[in-house]
Amino acid sequence: MIESEISKKELLELTGITYGQLYRWKRKGLIPEDWFIKKSSYTGQETYFPREKVLERIDKILNMKDDFSLDHLADTFSAAPKIVSVKMTEILEKGIVSQMVLEQYETMFVEPLIFSDVLGLIICEEQLAEGLISLEEGRELIKFLKQEIPQLPEKAYELRYIRKLGIGFWVLAESGYHVVFDSTAKQVLSLSIQKYMEKIKTLL
Repeated sequence: MIESEISKKELLELTGITYGQLYRWKRKGLIPEDWFIKKSSYTGQETYFPREKVLERIDKILNMKDDFSLDHLADTFSAAPKIVSVKMTEILEKGIVSQMVLEQYETMFVEPLIFSDVLGLIICEEQLAEGLISLEEGRELIKFLKQEIPQLPEKAYELRYIRKLGIGFWVLAESGYHVVFDSTAKQVLSLSIQKYMEKIKTLL
């Protein structure tokens, strides 16, 4: 599936922001440079953006910019995981995960918890509640994230869960890239790591 795009002119008209705001946010890192896609046109060159991503990001910036500085927002939207060092009692006190979920997986962790640990627990909390994964699949997720997240380059990724003939496996794919599987495989989940990064930074 090819991601739909929006032109710069349409983006400015639709969101009501100015040319100056758009490029100031780019310089500050609020809108990733690789979202500015240059294409040849009859007028010379036009700039396009991944439609859903840029509209969602601008909506967040407009809703948050009166309460936070641009530097704070840039850190919130950063593709790089924030350095996290937190105790299990803290994530319970802040309501990040429930006692029930933490008890299921606490033997897998050594305190203090790092980013990949908190990420795994939050995803398990949500997906177990939805009934989309089992406790064992949650354990596999936590092990997978512990191994893979620290090695990721500073880019946006999506976490996907695939089941094939009753056997499941976790996949990390760069955002915007379509992963093709054979007809016997079914994608159960597709989650934006970027959104979880933003959520964890806000919670902690």
